[in-house]
Amino acid sequence: QVQVVETGGGLVQAGGSLRLSCAASGSTSKDSVIGWFRQTPGKEREFVSARSWGGGSTRYADSVRGRFTMSRNNAKNTMDLQMNSLNSEDTAVYYCAVRVRRIIVGMWEHQNEYDYWGQGTQVTVSS
Repeated sequence: QVQVVETGGGLVQAGGSLRLSCAASGSTSKDSVIGWFRQTPGKEREFVSARSWGGGSTRYADSVRGRFTMSRNNAKNTMDLQMNSLNSEDTAVYYCAVRVRRIIVGMWEHQNEYDYWGQGTQVTVSS
């Protein structure tokens, strides 16, 4: 069992930054994958970024590449998502998800491959 908790959402002006954190407690290992997804009302949940808990490569959606950075915070034992140059299209509920067992990188974008999900945190970008 894994508990997933996201923190760090809020309201920010366009062009600003926010940092989200994902804390995953339970049966995770270096092969586990942490994914960030987001959803706006009336739209399907979409992939944002993913990284294995042990490090290595990181995947980003085209819409956030170059603006968002996913990294592990060893001091807090969290997987963070630094979001810069935010715009109104980034407004959404952001979810952290955990895939416990190893999976090929090409599947990291598929939300059905994740085992546990957090409750989500709202990010609102005002123009």
